[in-house]
Amino acid sequence: RKRVNEEMSLITTEASPSLSLIENGGGSDKRTAELSRSNRRTVQNLSATSLMRNRSDLKLISRVRWEFMKRMLTNLQEVLLGTKLFLLFPAVPLAVVAHRYGCPRAWVFALSLLGLIPLAERISFLTEQIAFHTGPTVGGLMNATCGNATEMIIAILAVGQRKMRIVKLSLLGSILSNLLFVLGTSLFFGGLSNLRKHQSFDRRQGDMNCILLFLALLCHTLPMILRFATQAAGGSATNATNVLVVHPTRNEDGSDVLVLSRASSFLMLFAYLAFLIFHLFSSSLTPPPPPPPPPPQREEEEEDVYDDNVSDKEEEEAVIGMWSAILWLITMTLLVALLSDYLVSTIQDAADSWGLSVAFIGIILLPIVGNAAEHAGAVIFAFRNKLDITLGIALGSATQIALFVVPVTVLVAWAMGIEMDLNFNLLETACLALSILVTSFTLQDGTSNYMKGLVLLLCYIVIAVCFFVANSPSAETSTTNHTLTKRYVMFTN
Repeated sequence: RKRVNEEMSLITTEASPSLSLIENGGGSDKRTAELSRSNRRTVQNLSATSLMRNRSDLKLISRVRWEFMKRMLTNLQEVLLGTKLFLLFPAVPLAVVAHRYGCPRAWVFALSLLGLIPLAERISFLTEQIAFHTGPTVGGLMNATCGNATEMIIAILAVGQRKMRIVKLSLLGSILSNLLFVLGTSLFFGGLSNLRKHQSFDRRQGDMNCILLFLALLCHTLPMILRFATQAAGGSATNATNVLVVHPTRNEDGSDVLVLSRASSFLMLFAYLAFLIFHLFSSSLTPPPPPPPPPPQREEEEEDVYDDNVSDKEEEEAVIGMWSAILWLITMTLLVALLSDYLVSTIQDAADSWGLSVAFIGIILLPIVGNAAEHAGAVIFAFRNKLDITLGIALGSATQIALFVVPVTVLVAWAMGIEMDLNFNLLETACLALSILVTSFTLQDGTSNYMKGLVLLLCYIVIAVCFFVANSPSAETSTTNHTLTKRYVMFTN
């Protein structure tokens, strides 16, 4: 009887924090509150970088007598050798040497693309290190603004070189990659590795991100529709001899589309700011809904080999100082800017050398290779049946690019005196719309299995094949759309 009482007390102690909060009328239990704060911090701060880190052995460094030298060596080991992607760091100086001594530009593009993989992962790692020193709120804001720093730097540098098509293709490719490739791969392999387990997630997170993505889709679709509508409305008429005459209108230069795009960019930034406030403050005030009851499992089911509670607790410590992290973050950002400049200036030569279209490289290759570390982290979390973190990585990154990076790029181009709108052309916008629809339908019931992931992967493969066979022009203007629209008007009239 005494043993039964001890087991019952142990079960009561290990109950979920949310259940204890409800039973105690708001969480008067101090230990429960600490567990709740610990769980919230783990979900907010844990990302792909925690899975890409190598365990640092500081035995040799501890033997150094000088404290300054010891700190310097510790920072070097944690930043440069503290990642499983450190083998790709030599691609950074090789890209600089290849560009300096006039090697084939396709080589420069390939080396720059490989060098961006560890740099992007280290930027996320350094952002998290700063977040440990500044608290969860400031850390969440930093992760929200610096989470896709690589895409933003590439986009701004491409805007400076007036390569608007590359800007739009790379940003669209990042959204499609996160929605279909990353999420699909995670759900597929996560479902295969957890066939005997009930896979569920907080449906509120998916609903909120999908609503924001639909808002971004509306802001992308209306400029395209306005462009076609204004060109088809007042641009043609027939004279007395039945000869079609095309009259220019005041909207022919796309000024109204620019005004709409810039106004929509401000609204998208406002929506993203409201989402951050809701995510950091309001969402933690409402208790989560009760999880659905899992299906009955056999008692002899083997223990979860992917459980990493111990590792999660070990990750909740800063390994370098705040100012060291800031200096390293500035250094990594400058290196990313340098390689991004090489990437933008050589993408056309790489496309010609490899026989690929710029659209395929911008939409498929750049997002997959540039965010390989983040993608791998989402898949590993799905293996461990932590789908809430997987959705936070995939959907959160897509929402951030759609509502933050894209409008910031439009406004930066406006400040530089360069015209950039939200018209991503018909094919690209249709792919974005269908991808958001498929993703929202996939996540609507709050459960996951490998079949859903397979469908998302097949959708991404179809889009990749479409842009592979389509010989998209590499010109940086949209004159082709104007010509096709005029021909359509002449034919219909």
